[in-house]
Amino acid sequence: MTKPPRYQRRRRSPPGTPPGTLTADPDAGETRVRAIRFNADGVTEDASLAPCDTGSILWLNIDGLADTEMLQKIGTSFGLHPLALEDVVNVHQRPKAEEYEAHQFIVLRMPEPGKEGLHTEQVSIFLGDGFVITMQEHEGDVFDPVRTRLRNPLGQMRKRGADYLCYALIDAVIDAYFPALEALGEKLEQLEDTVVFDPDAVDMGEIHVLKRELMSLRSAILPMRDVVATLQREETQRFSDNTRLYLRDCQDHAVQLIETIQTYREIATGLVDILLSSQSNRANEVMQVLTLIATIFIPLTFIVGVYGMNFDDMPELHWRYGYPVVMGIMGLIAVVLAIWFYRKGWLGRR
Repeated sequence: MTKPPRYQRRRRSPPGTPPGTLTADPDAGETRVRAIRFNADGVTEDASLAPCDTGSILWLNIDGLADTEMLQKIGTSFGLHPLALEDVVNVHQRPKAEEYEAHQFIVLRMPEPGKEGLHTEQVSIFLGDGFVITMQEHEGDVFDPVRTRLRNPLGQMRKRGADYLCYALIDAVIDAYFPALEALGEKLEQLEDTVVFDPDAVDMGEIHVLKRELMSLRSAILPMRDVVATLQREETQRFSDNTRLYLRDCQDHAVQLIETIQTYREIATGLVDILLSSQSNRANEVMQVLTLIATIFIPLTFIVGVYGMNFDDMPELHWRYGYPVVMGIMGLIAVVLAIWFYRKGWLGRR
């Protein structure tokens, strides 16, 4: 049986740590910085932390959270709240949206590309005046379509504000779950066919792994639906009314994912029930066959028991044809019972 993957445990700060303390995880990836500055006229890409000129938008992407000094420097340069930075390095956070005086802080769970099975990592987004900062655990993300749109001179994203870029990043994270969910759906369909037509070839561990991955997906996506709903409220000052319309589309995608996950979970639970019922039916069939065999041998055992008493006055004991007659009667009884069970559908028929 395939051993299911263990739940991923996240390292937390030691109890009693002062608020705003940045404690890097020993397994955190090396910190790399990529900066994209754009406006309606063009795009420039470098690794500088310098703010943008007036009229341009800065997207600062940080891969890896090992260098807490650099993270602290970025926080000081852009006015990021210390509590938000602490949540960045403590990567056990639940998806959420919090508004601070100088910026909007958003935490999402992003599927990690290129890994076998389902793995997610925390991605933190800061939205401020003229800048968007994304911080993630490791190098590699799902934002390449957004970068491609920014590099396209005919695209409309360059003419939009930082709030629209933030929406595009949220939309990219949510949409990245669709391929992962489709792959799980294909595995579920294959298992469903196998359970129905060849239950002996099914490994219960595979169904257990699928159910665990679906549960992990649900725990990542369900809070993100609430995050997008929070960002759509008029109290959120960082998003324009036009961008809120696009956020509504993000929420629709999140709801669609949640409904699909719920359907898949019900199917996976049904597969377990079907598999257990199939095994129970096979056990019942085996018991039925054994019971029929025992029933056939009951009268035969009775006859053998009678003639095994060895009384001197039993007439058939000294009869020349006694043995073959008794054996013939026993065989006839067995054949008659077998034919009767067959006609009743209890033997040799499904």
